[in-house]
Amino acid sequence: MANILKAFINITQNPIINLVDYYQGRNRINNSGKALEIFIQDVFAETLNENDENRRLKRLEEVFSYQGNQNNPPDLILRNSDAIEVKKLQSKNSAIALNSSYPKAKLYASNPMITNACKTCEDWEEKDIIYAIGYTNDNSLKSLWLIYGDCFCADKEIYERIKKTISDGINSIPNVEFTPTNELGKVKKVDPLGITDLRIRGMWHIENPNKIFNYIYEFDEKAKFQLISLMKLEKYNSMPKEDKEILEQLENINIQDIKIKNPNNPIQLIDAKLITFKVL
Repeated sequence: MANILKAFINITQNPIINLVDYYQGRNRINNSGKALEIFIQDVFAETLNENDENRRLKRLEEVFSYQGNQNNPPDLILRNSDAIEVKKLQSKNSAIALNSSYPKAKLYASNPMITNACKTCEDWEEKDIIYAIGYTNDNSLKSLWLIYGDCFCADKEIYERIKKTISDGINSIPNVEFTPTNELGKVKKVDPLGITDLRIRGMWHIENPNKIFNYIYEFDEKAKFQLISLMKLEKYNSMPKEDKEILEQLENINIQDIKIKNPNNPIQLIDAKLITFKVL
């Protein structure tokens, strides 16, 4: 079964830095954002070197149960396993734009912001979510974080409380007509003629892992590429034994037992695994 460790191994064995050049040569894509999304598909599906598009698509169907897009997160769901959200940044420290979707420690089928196709792609209620956060310039992938949401996102109640408070405040405005919506609110017929509507959306951002976790990992300015994976120790321990053994035998990677701040109570520390790889 596809998982984050296999993806990590695939990247270390195929450190493709010039993503746009690589995928242009395969007639797939010509911008770094889309190239990053295809790269993430390929490293999880083990199709980096698959030149036959039909065989590649068949493999993607075997590995993934759902594919979304910018307006319908998550970007991918591993069949009977984790969800994946891909984010591209053009600065190593810039915040991550999540648009109307608040940060997720877990993905829930009950979330009204996900599509029915996502909810019914398999029989599920809750999934762990991997954020694949790539820092790119115009052509090259400079760094990639593969990090689980529960390492840096608080429980959903934290974000939903803020969203509900704002929505309730908007809905308390007298003498205006409201329409049910999954966003913060929609006000209809604002003006006396009843011809103006107001759509109210949340625009969520969260800090870059390079800033959040600067106490456990220092970004290497000299590296051509760096790969960083972070997960709770219990998640690492749940991974297939054979994948952990392969990973732990690889050269040029660093695996550390560390402690990270609990996103719900930062005074508490959580046991975690930090796995890194660099191309110098």
